[in-house]
Amino acid sequence: MSRGKRKDPFGELYGEFRDRLRGDRWQPDVDVFETEKSIVVCAELSGVRSDDLRVTVDGQDLRISGVRLVPEPSGVHRLHQMEIATGPFERRLRISIAFERDGVNAHLADGFLTVTLPKRARVSVKVELEAPEDE
Repeated sequence: MSRGKRKDPFGELYGEFRDRLRGDRWQPDVDVFETEKSIVVCAELSGVRSDDLRVTVDGQDLRISGVRLVPEPSGVHRLHQMEIATGPFERRLRISIAFERDGVNAHLADGFLTVTLPKRARVSVKVELEAPEDE
């Protein structure tokens, strides 16, 4: 008799979610887009409380980190499937467009964190040509 092998034990345990695990942390999905005046990062963080969330900017790096606590289900007899990640998370993004670090704004509502990074204003500088030196 041959024993059947599991094709992907992590896939069976974590479902489609396994590709978002990075070590001992999970990574929230993000959308990054640009408007005329800012760069906007939107992270999907349903179930995360604002007290359990940190947003930091270091140079060009935006770091979103925190923890999503396990909801306490009542009356669970047997678990059949578990795909919603809980525990610590972190997402680091390098923002390649110059932005004003002092004007960064973050807002958590309806399960989405929106971080707005205002673009740095372009400065035009007129460069004067130097006259050749007479010998």
